[in-house]
Amino acid sequence: MAQTQTSNLSDLAEEIVDPFGGDHRRDVHTLLADPTPLPVRIPIVSVDDHLVEPGDLFVARLPRRRADEAPRVIERDGVEYWSFEGDLEANRTIQTSTVGRPQDEWTREPVRFDEMRPGSYDAKARLADMDMVGVAASLCFPSAMFGFAGQRFYRMRDAQLGLACMRAYNDWFAEEWAAVAPDRFIAQQVTWLPDPAVAADEIRRNAARGFRAVAFSENPEALGFPSLHTRHWDPFFAACEETETVVDLHVGSSSRVSRPSSDSPGDVSAILFPMNGMMACVDWLYARVPVRFPRLRIALSEAGVSWVPTVLERLRRSQRLLDASLTWRGVDELPEEVFRRAFWFTSIEDHCGIRERHEIGIDRIMLETDYPHQDGSWPLTQDIVETEIGHLPPDEQRALAYENACRLYRHPLTAVTAMLAGSPG
Repeated sequence: MAQTQTSNLSDLAEEIVDPFGGDHRRDVHTLLADPTPLPVRIPIVSVDDHLVEPGDLFVARLPRRRADEAPRVIERDGVEYWSFEGDLEANRTIQTSTVGRPQDEWTREPVRFDEMRPGSYDAKARLADMDMVGVAASLCFPSAMFGFAGQRFYRMRDAQLGLACMRAYNDWFAEEWAAVAPDRFIAQQVTWLPDPAVAADEIRRNAARGFRAVAFSENPEALGFPSLHTRHWDPFFAACEETETVVDLHVGSSSRVSRPSSDSPGDVSAILFPMNGMMACVDWLYARVPVRFPRLRIALSEAGVSWVPTVLERLRRSQRLLDASLTWRGVDELPEEVFRRAFWFTSIEDHCGIRERHEIGIDRIMLETDYPHQDGSWPLTQDIVETEIGHLPPDEQRALAYENACRLYRHPLTAVTAMLAGSPG
């Protein structure tokens, strides 16, 4: 039987440019003019966006004795590099920020900060871009440079420096990003993957200052850690449950995405992104994580929703075989019941999923824009949202556009209310 391969995210990003032909190396980087703002017909709360970390993020946030070791951006021969313990890595266009650029420049070329749309890395500029497309509030993940679950920190050779940088990252998010407009940004932290007890302490520290979510890996075993089917992660899950911190599983947060064969081009892995969410969701379910922690709330980010009815159908089929299953023995709830109460899902453009919204659960679907990535809807967000849900009854529009997200992340509706008041009738 053929085996499913895995693809590194950086390899995927390199391969995705194939359809445009050539490597597209160029000396000029184009930033398009601001688009004409569209009328805000349906405000949304986007629960999967990204940011680009500014080059001085760590400089003033590490202990004084370690300040000289802080990761920072340096320039060499016109290219800006992140320096991690002397290793140099450049932000790449397609991994970092394509928003506001022509598609033929969505390449693997290094990209400078002054070649990105400022909303990628500046919170105030981000607010302007959110206003332009009717995003009332946003939850942001790290850039690919730092890993969608903050994997870059545990990969630092000096573990204590990595831990200090991880904490500094969360401090920066609280003090510099979210603090710009607390009603517009849902605070999400990264965590310390090598030690679940340390991670639990960080969850509690951040819950006390308003963090509502944590970016975690959909498959920590792929990163070299114990699998979800052990009790290794229980201290972390217990802290998330205790503090009502939502566990966000972004596709690719294991630093891998699936591909059918080693020769599959990057386009194949990109189209199959939802398969990664499907596999993660079922694995978490049968690892019995939401059984041991019944109040834990888990969101699948950038995985779409169209696959959810298939999983529900398969779960119902499996329930006929439960008497023969050692995996589910001793559990009072059926797998489908646990699935329906523990998981939430996100959508950018998902016509089939929206049609099946009642089967999925009208209270389980949330929207996203994926700004500033190539899959994102900006600046056409309002047109796409209108096409996706504009034909639905008003109460369903509200649920999908913002109520579900605000309820899950315990985020106020203040910004939504203000945007509705200022929107054209």
